[in-house]
Amino acid sequence: VSFLVHPEITESYREEVGRILTRALIGNETANYEFPLFTKDGRRREILLNATTRRGAEGDVTGVIGVGQDISELRAVTAEQQQVADDLQRLIETANAPIFGVDTQGKVTEWNRMAAHLSGYS
Repeated sequence: VSFLVHPEITESYREEVGRILTRALIGNETANYEFPLFTKDGRRREILLNATTRRGAEGDVTGVIGVGQDISELRAVTAEQQQVADDLQRLIETANAPIFGVDTQGKVTEWNRMAAHLSGYS
């Protein structure tokens, strides 16, 4: 099965990628498997792999169709958004002013430490 797996796939993922492709060869498809791949110049790319069984006119398995999508930028943007959200949450939680959220029924659904301190509720 190692002939199915390209050497640029990170060594620790080669076996699992090989299993995914082998399973597709017997009719078990896999969707949305993520793994790192290193380019010729050493850059790391995050790949989303879908492995589909390829069948002939009679329905017999003739191979595997592997579709890899580079999701590196998506992962980077997601990580950046999470960092911004975490920073904002820390800012709100540690603010010297009471900050609170209210739902559409007028119920307080969240508040920061200062709001809890000033109101006496936790």
